[in-house]
Amino acid sequence: QVQLVESGGGLVQPGGSLRLSCAASGSIFRLYAMGWYRQAPGKQRELVARITSGGNTTYADSVKGRFTISRDNAKNTIDLQMNSLQPDDTAVYYCRAFLSASNYWGQGTQVTVSS
Repeated sequence: QVQLVESGGGLVQPGGSLRLSCAASGSIFRLYAMGWYRQAPGKQRELVARITSGGNTTYADSVKGRFTISRDNAKNTIDLQMNSLQPDDTAVYYCRAFLSASNYWGQGTQVTVSS
């Protein structure tokens, strides 16, 4: 069982930055692939970025060059550094942990980009 708790969301102006964090419970965190997903009102949940247990990263085209995902296996955390935020980035952001058939989600944190 893995529990995930996101933090760091909020209101930011266009062009600004935010850093999201996800803290995970469990002693085998390092084995899990981790990801950040987002869901805007009226839209499906979509992948933002993911990072494998070995540190390989994948990004959605819409965030490449602006967002950076990282993990700290010693602290059982992953972060998402978001720069040059735009109104289209407004969504609830979710942390996900997955390994084989195991799949866990956090409760989500709201990110609002508005002037």
